[in-house]
Amino acid sequence: MRIVVFGANGPTGRLLTQQAIDGGHEVVAVTRRPDDFPLRHARLVVNGADVRDPGAVESAVAGADAVLSTLGTPFTRKPITLYSEGIRHITQAMERHGVKRVVAVSSSATEPHRHADGGFLMNWIMQPLVVATIGRTTYADMRLMESHLRAGDLEWTVVRPSGLFDAPAITRYELHEDQAPGIYTSRADLAAALLEQVTDTRFVRRNVAVTTTEGTPTMWQMLRREALQRD
Repeated sequence: MRIVVFGANGPTGRLLTQQAIDGGHEVVAVTRRPDDFPLRHARLVVNGADVRDPGAVESAVAGADAVLSTLGTPFTRKPITLYSEGIRHITQAMERHGVKRVVAVSSSATEPHRHADGGFLMNWIMQPLVVATIGRTTYADMRLMESHLRAGDLEWTVVRPSGLFDAPAITRYELHEDQAPGIYTSRADLAAALLEQVTDTRFVRRNVAVTTTEGTPTMWQMLRREALQRD
């Protein structure tokens, strides 16, 4: 299959691109910084394009069998439009070229809920605090992205990870419709779940939560990593 990956130069996008190549697919990796993209392969095309540019998006989507979006942007209190604007341009291009399958990364926090594995700190302090403050504009725009997909006629799937962390390999991750009890998702598992949805029809026109249950960090390890990254 010919798969187009938007947000290909992000941490999940790079993993997804490599996994798709390893799976025998042809991949178009769309990034605003093509010269910085680290992967090279005979079945890989690195496309320098900005998802905010409708013409560039249409060119990237031409000839695709499926489109995967791993678009992402850091938390900010300022308004965010990347997710909703990006998905509008992607779906418009898909409709023009007759491409039906689209899979987009969102977040479990678009529908905040108590996680069975979360405990008091996660469910009553961390999640409400992030959703109401630094993540508020991000999750609002993700919800607009999800609404846009639901209103259209494409064969969409929204993939909702929980707290992201890095892991050395894909594990036996879990998929649950809409919401999941787990609070962590490795980027390797997220990438694998995205790629799986290209041919898996169980979650067409549905939301699916993906969580990792093996080798997950503790809450304190996650907080420490966040603090170090911000420093």
